[in-house]
Amino acid sequence: MERPTPIGAPPSGEFENLLRTVEELATPDGYKAELIRGKIVVSPWSELRCMKPMKLLRRQLGAHAPDGHAPDTAPFLFSFAHSERAFGPDLHVSDEAAFDADGRHADGEALSLVAELTSVSTKDADWQDKLEAYGRQVPVYLILDMQSEEIAAFWDPSPQGYRSHTTVTFGKPLHVPAPFDFDLDTSGFAAESAEPAE
Repeated sequence: MERPTPIGAPPSGEFENLLRTVEELATPDGYKAELIRGKIVVSPWSELRCMKPMKLLRRQLGAHAPDGHAPDTAPFLFSFAHSERAFGPDLHVSDEAAFDADGRHADGEALSLVAELTSVSTKDADWQDKLEAYGRQVPVYLILDMQSEEIAAFWDPSPQGYRSHTTVTFGKPLHVPAPFDFDLDTSGFAAESAEPAE
């Protein structure tokens, strides 16, 4: 399974029933289940080459996160009832108090930032469906386009989606807007060069 795979959903099609099914789904090791466009989609977790950028990103975000918020890459599901979606972001910064509750998913309201690292199989969802849902609620969304070696920042959510965005090539600093408000060092995000050392 290299590509995201939609699976059967309850005939009722109701968001809460679908969300419950996602929560109870026993996915194979290395895979996650999300609720995208009314379908349960199972896709692999990030590729190995994403570990270094995620680690660098997590470290920098942690130093600038809002009080009570912490970055993590653990496979937690966040629901967006207004969009009838539920995503397991590659990296998220969220209110730690949201994890004091029972249950298998947290409300998307707990998020202050989400970052997705694209793969060939997930790129469309990251740039379209997730951008649309996050853009109504999450203060900052970062897309690390691993194929183009660029990072995009989206901010200022509204009912119609994000009002502002910018994109830089890996290696250039990216300003991460409030509530973080710092310049992100992206110099370690690009894939290692295959050229031999001199």
